Amino acid sequence: MTEKEFMNRIGKSRVDFLQLVLDILKKNKTPFCVVGGLAVNAYAEPVVSLDLDIVVVAGKLDYFVSILEKRFTVKKYPNSINASMKGSDFRLQIQTGPRYFPFVKRAVARTVLGYRMPVAKIEDVLQGKIWSALDKTRRPSKRQKDLADILRLIETKPKLTSLLPSTLKKQLRL
Repeated sequence: MTEKEFMNRIGKSRVDFLQLVLDILKKNKTPFCVVGGLAVNAYAEPVVSLDLDIVVVAGKLDYFVSILEKRFTVKKYPNSINASMKGSDFRLQIQTGPRYFPFVKRAVARTVLGYRMPVAKIEDVLQGKIWSALDKTRRPSKRQKDLADILRLIETKPKLTSLLPSTLKKQLRL
């Protein structure tokens, strides 16, 4: 079984939702990068995630969402736009906060669970996880996952510890 087949089986997908999204981004020449848990997987031991978190370059965001709305179920939230598809448990989560936009230019091509895509550089992935872990409006379970992802990144590249705010260092006992 390939990594892609594994991901689609975990996501109970009858179609390859992730590949459909990647094909739409490529066809429409939409600059983007992966952030979040799957981006952590590009740098650390992979864990399963049913979310593909991405950042789309600001000037293409509205156009990309209009394309998604024609094929998928799209829901808009204050800091993200989510897309899903009947027949798949996977979700696309587009981060819309402008602080993420610079990540796209610094992204590097990586393979994530069988999919080749631009991934935010490791320092940017860490920064996104720091923002999420410190966001008190997020569910505690999500913030715990963010802390675990931070630890996964630091185990891969210990020098990243210097980028953590002291409150997180204390919380993580580093």
